[in-house]
Amino acid sequence: MAYELEVWLFANRVGTLALVDGRLNYIYSPDWLSRKDAIALSNSLPLQEEPFDDRKSRPFFAGLLPEGQMRRLIAKQFHVSGQNDFALLDHIGGECAGAVTFVEPGKTLLTPSLSDDVQWLSDEEVILILDELPHRPMLAGKDGLRLSLAGAQDKLPVVFDGTRIGLPFNGTPSTHILKPAIQAIEESVTNEGFCMALAEAMQLKPARTKIHVVLNRSFLLVERYDRIVDAQGRLQRLHQEDFCQALGVVPEMKYQNEGGPDLAQCFDLVRSATRPNAPHILRLLDYVIFNALIGNHDAHAKNFSLLYSDKATVLAPFYDVLSTAVYPKLTEKMAMKIGSKYKFSEVQARHWDQFADSVGLAKAQTRRRVLELARFLPTAARNLQTNPGHNLASNMIVKRITDLIDQRCALTIKRLTEPTDED
Repeated sequence: MAYELEVWLFANRVGTLALVDGRLNYIYSPDWLSRKDAIALSNSLPLQEEPFDDRKSRPFFAGLLPEGQMRRLIAKQFHVSGQNDFALLDHIGGECAGAVTFVEPGKTLLTPSLSDDVQWLSDEEVILILDELPHRPMLAGKDGLRLSLAGAQDKLPVVFDGTRIGLPFNGTPSTHILKPAIQAIEESVTNEGFCMALAEAMQLKPARTKIHVVLNRSFLLVERYDRIVDAQGRLQRLHQEDFCQALGVVPEMKYQNEGGPDLAQCFDLVRSATRPNAPHILRLLDYVIFNALIGNHDAHAKNFSLLYSDKATVLAPFYDVLSTAVYPKLTEKMAMKIGSKYKFSEVQARHWDQFADSVGLAKAQTRRRVLELARFLPTAARNLQTNPGHNLASNMIVKRITDLIDQRCALTIKRLTEPTDED
């Protein structure tokens, strides 16, 4: 028996996702294929008349869903199997990353009214939701809410108007992603907030992120880069996909050592997908260097995305950036190798050269950029730490991050400037 969901992109029905004998199958709508302005749902799902089987379909569609314990809890909420991507998209695939929405056959796409349907929350209600999220991710099952975001950590799409936080109902786009503290990671909110602010100070164009406090509870509010205000002042969705989706890699294989994308594949993707590609390749280079120097060992392929607009495909703003290396219990291995090394402590000048070769960059240019960032980053981190507006001067996690940056940058400069037998 086959089950079906209509797949919508913006306000257009673009295809049908089916579950046939427990496996996904996706086919584009003939009406969509006949349009001159038709675009592919994914880099890994090019426009074609033939259907895509489970192996081709699953990376994109499963890539829209939460992972790990969040996924298991959502499945339990709806009494479906945790492996059933189709059922989960049916239940929570209303407001996803990008501009895709899933609708039951015969039903119309919900569109927000002129007074967008938002349930504004009191401070007390925000706290109740923060307490509820670990047990009920995405507020799954709450009437009128169908919210989904990829990743293994708690988060929630919300509407934020600069003062109030609200829940988006009935097709209303969210504006921000609310990210609570990660229970197992000390001061994760301050860590990520600081690292994102540091990326901004380094002019790396990250997603706009701020630490928000309600009744003494801190969390992050990340402005959605896949949402834009149109000429009429209405919020509209932009389409996007992460690198795993674009490369046809299922989310459970997002780490390189599990068979997931390496940096060469990531750079090749940016080189082929963006036009002109040079600025985006250089931005991705900066992202790789920055992650290495701040100790973000969790920078896997789902933490980079392509953003699609009417004008061009671009590398999406930097997101999900925090220093994992300051926590001794977390892995020393980086999500993707630099050259032949997973551990930053083992990365020598020749490994940066190997990396440059593998991603199609000049060795001298790459070394020069690594040195530029390594020389400037410690000062930028200290300036941010001591900035009175951030109130971080005495924060211990920030001190550990800045100390780690000092050490990594000094080591990198030493290894790239001192002659060795390999050089």
